[in-house]
Amino acid sequence: MESAADPDLIAERFIRENTSVTRPPHVPEIALHLATEAHDLWLKTEEELGTIGLPPPFWAFAWAGGQGLARYVLDHPDCVAGKSVLDFATGSGIVAIAALKAGAREVFAVDTDRWALSACKLNATLNRVTMTTTSHDLVGMDEGWDVLLAGDVFYDRAMTQAILPWFKALAARGATVLVGDPGRSYKPADHLETLATYEVPVLTALEDSEVKRTSVYRFRAAP
Repeated sequence: MESAADPDLIAERFIRENTSVTRPPHVPEIALHLATEAHDLWLKTEEELGTIGLPPPFWAFAWAGGQGLARYVLDHPDCVAGKSVLDFATGSGIVAIAALKAGAREVFAVDTDRWALSACKLNATLNRVTMTTTSHDLVGMDEGWDVLLAGDVFYDRAMTQAILPWFKALAARGATVLVGDPGRSYKPADHLETLATYEVPVLTALEDSEVKRTSVYRFRAAP
């Protein structure tokens, strides 16, 4: 018999009840459980935070950086085909799913938010792909991945300072590090080589415009 206190079941039930299956406008090949009204879901999580322990549901939205990076991967499958891929801060899993659809040999989706991983698993099932998920903090680790994918990770100074040495080390030993970013404040521009730029539709409740100019970059170890 299922336990009502099972955190995975609570997360899955909440996600199903508070999202709709949607195809992000810039990546219609992928279906995701997404919030349709940002403010309603955010307010609901504030009200229920004490009882279910839900962090801000970043996994419930198709952020511009993730959409741009997923688009690039689908359009350039050679960057991941046959390779071992780590999708860092996976959120909804949109980039991990894109990598699998593009022919990646294996994909590891990591996010320290376990709710995100519940959403990621549901989204993987929707898209009929299989990935390995983990909530372990892998920053600073190197398990031999061929490619690291990171969508929208330079939004915070502390986050950027934490991951920058890691990205440098991975790139220096030969891993391909690809980043999707819509011009966040802490983007390390001197380490980024532009590969593609897109106009990505987003929710105005989350961003400052209806469309975010988003670029995909190759991260370089040295400026």
